[in-house]
Amino acid sequence: MIKLINIIESYINNISKNDINTFAIKNNIKLNNNELDFIYNFIKTRYKEVLNNPNSFNLVKYKNNFSNENFIKINAIVNKYKMLL
Repeated sequence: MIKLINIIESYINNISKNDINTFAIKNNIKLNNNELDFIYNFIKTRYKEVLNNPNSFNLVKYKNNFSNENFIKINAIVNKYKMLL
C-alpha cells in the first residue's frame, strides 16, 4: 500500500488542470471552468486526507460545486476508485 501511495503522491504533485479535463472527457464528463478549478484545488490540497481514509470521503458534501449531470458521473467514478484503495 505504501508504494501505491507514493506513486499517487508523485502523480498528484505533477497533475495539471489539463490532465483532469482529459480524464473527465474520457469519462464522458464535460467540466465547466468552476468545476475544473474545484476538482483541481481539491485534489491538490486534500488528496492525502482521502487516501488516508477513503471510506470517509463523501462527495455529496460538495454536490453544489457540480451540475447535477456531472455530479452523478463524478460520484460513480469516485466510488469505483475508492473500491481500489
